[in-house]
Parts: sequence; C-alpha cells; structure tokens
Amino acid sequence: MKKIAVTILSAGLLGGVLAQPAGRAAEPSEALKLAQQLNQAFVEVAETVSESVVVVRVASKSRSQGLFGNPFGRSPFFDQLPEEFRDYLERQQREQGRQQEREQEEPPARPRSRKPVFDGQGSGLVYREDGIILTNRHVIENADKVKIVLRGGKEHDGEVLGVDRESDIAVVKIDATGLSAAKLGDSSKTKVGEFAIAVGSPYELDYSVTVGHVSAKGRRVFTDQMMFDQDFIQTDASINPGNSGGPLVNIHGEVIGINTLIRGVNTGIGFAVPVNLAKRVADMLIEDGKVTRAWLGVSITTLREDADYRDLAVGVEDGVVVRQFVPGGPAEESDLELADVITTVDGKNVKTADELKRELRAKKAGDPVMLGLMRNGEAREIEVETGAFPDEFTAVSRLRQPERRPEQEAKAKLLGMTVQNITPELAKRFEVEDGEGVIVTAIENGSAAAEKGISPGDIVTRINSESVDSVPSFKVALEGEDLKKGVIVHLNSKGSQRFEVLKQYD
Repeated sequence: MKKIAVTILSAGLLGGVLAQPAGRAAEPSEALKLAQQLNQAFVEVAETVSESVVVVRVASKSRSQGLFGNPFGRSPFFDQLPEEFRDYLERQQREQGRQQEREQEEPPARPRSRKPVFDGQGSGLVYREDGIILTNRHVIENADKVKIVLRGGKEHDGEVLGVDRESDIAVVKIDATGLSAAKLGDSSKTKVGEFAIAVGSPYELDYSVTVGHVSAKGRRVFTDQMMFDQDFIQTDASINPGNSGGPLVNIHGEVIGINTLIRGVNTGIGFAVPVNLAKRVADMLIEDGKVTRAWLGVSITTLREDADYRDLAVGVEDGVVVRQFVPGGPAEESDLELADVITTVDGKNVKTADELKRELRAKKAGDPVMLGLMRNGEAREIEVETGAFPDEFTAVSRLRQPERRPEQEAKAKLLGMTVQNITPELAKRFEVEDGEGVIVTAIENGSAAAEKGISPGDIVTRINSESVDSVPSFKVALEGEDLKKGVIVHLNSKGSQRFEVLKQYD
C-alpha cells in the first residue's frame, strides 16, 4: 500500500507540471496591467495626433536675418532664448554665410532667378480639413516663402492668411482637402496636474513626442507692452526649438494649447497658448485677416492691491477699480463712473484686473457687456458697449504746465493742491475747456498731490461722491472728511478722466 500511495502522489505532481505549459510567465499584477494600459494610451495618442501635425518650413526674405539667422530680432521671445538655442542659431547663420560667399565667388553666367532657401523650420497643426494650418506667428514672420510638409512627406506651398503678434498665432492656407484635422479640446477645463503631450519638430527632428504634465494655468509671461494675450499654459513636457506652433494635447488626444516658448533648455518650463484663445484668434484671421479685440477704454486696478482705495470702498472686498477713462474710449460716454468697483462681467465674478481682461478677450468688438458693480456701497448693473482696441494705442500722458502765479481770487487748498474757479483767462492759460469743476493752479513740491501726479491744469470735478463746480462746493465737499483716511479726488486731465486718493500722513 505504501508503494502504491507514492506512485499516485508522483503522478499527481507530474500532472500538475504537465498542466502548466513550459515557459509561461506569471500573470502580471494589476499595477503592471495599469502601467501597460497607460503606456498604450500614450502610444495611441501620439499616433493619432501626429496625423494632424505638420512641419512648417520657411524661406526668409533676408538671408542674413532669416529664421535661423536672428529669428526673433523684433520679437518679445528673443530674450527668452536659452544659450544652447542661440548657439544652434549661430551655427545655422554661419552656414548660411558660407553659402552666400560661395554664391558670390561663383556668379552665374547669365541672370537667373534665385531659388528660395528654406532655412527655417517650425511646427504646426491642421486646423481644418480644407487646408487651414495653425502655427506661431514667430515661426513664419518675415517669411518670403512657406512650405507645409504633411505627415506622409507631401509638400505644399503655403499662403499666410494672417498673423497676430499679441497672441503669437498665425494661420496658413495650403491647396489641399480631406486633411486630418486636429481634435480641439477646451482649455478652460484643463486642470493642473493632467498629462500633457507635446508633438513637433525640435532641432529639425520631425514628429518628436514628449510627455509631461500641465504645471500651471494663467501664467503671465510678458508685460502688456509686449504681449496683449498673456495667459499661458505652463508644462514640463519638453519643448525645444522647432516645437513652436505644434500642439500640446491631453491624454484624450485633444489639443489644449499651441506650444510657443521655453524658458531655458531642460528646465521643465515651457509655455503654450491656450487653445480656446488660439481658436478665437484663428477664426478672426481666417475671416478678416486681422484680430479686432474688445476693450472698454479704462485703466483698472485690483481692489485688494489698491492700497489707496481699498479702505475707502464700501460694501465690497473683491473687484476691479475703474481708475481712469481713456479719452474717446467706449466707457467714457457710458454709465460707468470713476471709482466704480466692477465685480461681475455678464454674470461671471471678476476679482482681479487680469480676470476682467480675460473676460473681455472672449468678446468681439462691439459686443455689449453687462457689468455688475458697487458704487458708494450700492450694487448696480449697467450695460456698456465695447469698442475695438486701437491698432496703435499709446497711453495718454499729461503735459505738466509750469507753475504760474495764481489769480488773486477765491482759492482752496488740499494736501498741496491749490484750486480756483475756472475762468476764461485760466482756461486759456492752461489750455483747457471752460466747463464744470475747479482748476488746479499750483502744486507744492513733495506734497501728497504731487506724489499722485496731479498737475496744474487738471480739473477737479468731484470729491468722494460730491460734485464740485466751484471753490465753495469744493470746500463743502471736504467738510467733515478724515484726511488721514483719505478722500477720492475725481480729475479731468487733458480730456482723460481718472481719480486719485489723497491722504494726510503724519
């Protein structure tokens, strides 16, 4: 019996061994399966998105100032270029110089047309299946010829339909149909921490794919003087020279941004124009060849950051302060008033000046907007029709007049500022219109009024909420006011309306 038992046991073991095929690996863990699925997701996204990515090749108008000679000579992006990129451009420029020298040494026997040299390259994406390509302005700016190279290698001559410096977006048209248009997402729904995948042609290495995350939203990289639309998506997906104009996509293969610039090589800091903004700009460029932006024509500050005014605002803690009207701007003739605190735009809360600008960017010039605001502690709603942002806009500067001996008549003083009734003589002297208010005739050096930039010739129209049309009414408006807390002085300065807060300091 003992021998039989051993035999049976051995057979059982043998059957167990035979039942498991030789060389079969253990079942992967759930964690490994998840990683494999994620890996496959990245592969599928890269394959799908690459079908809509194009290479943008550029022949510059000036060989010495071509895209790889000094591509950003007039661009706000030039100062952002890392040393490694500049070295790369210099090598390209030296090669172009040698080519030019060879051409000069071997002049043609007879005149012939010079073949364009495509010495610059960037990226782009198919915006519409009928041949509309989206890229960066700085990629094709100063281009004499543009070629678009599709995924399969087919080349098309490109026609630039329009460029927009402020957003750095450009639109190019090629003669093709049935293209694979990129799937556009909604950048307003993009969340920090999401996967971000960049596709483009860095250093002429076509269709490179890098993976990272959305590091931040709403980044403001440049000043208003250099770029109007300053909100960027920040990503640590590697963006290198040549990626410009290519898409930044999410894990669903949806474009969430247009890769635009980098801050240092291998720093993990890259920026993309949000696709919602890119779409608005592209549609206007396609339709009109230019971008017309909506504006109110006001100078604004964030209430919480306005140290002078925030303690004087009644009934509101967050909002945007109307500080000045631009002469001739759309808000000047509206029901909006200086010192109003705007809290909503078409029902959407705005707490900062940046948020107000962002809401206006979504509007077309001429669109009316409903502004919710607080005025002297009372909530109001007013409608203001936006205007078109001027093509050439320069801030209104006030001409300081030299101090003159005031007329011997009724005067009043406030923290270094002397005012008088407006007379024809004073109006002529200070080159202002004879209207309502009192005119500033002298400013004491180093006074509170001088620090706020108030000048002789400025006209005071209101103190706090009290209208001023004469020296007596000016004095009445100041009665009982706590100058240490401050008073709001409304001014008309060479046609520009604004207000300043004057305080008395010990």
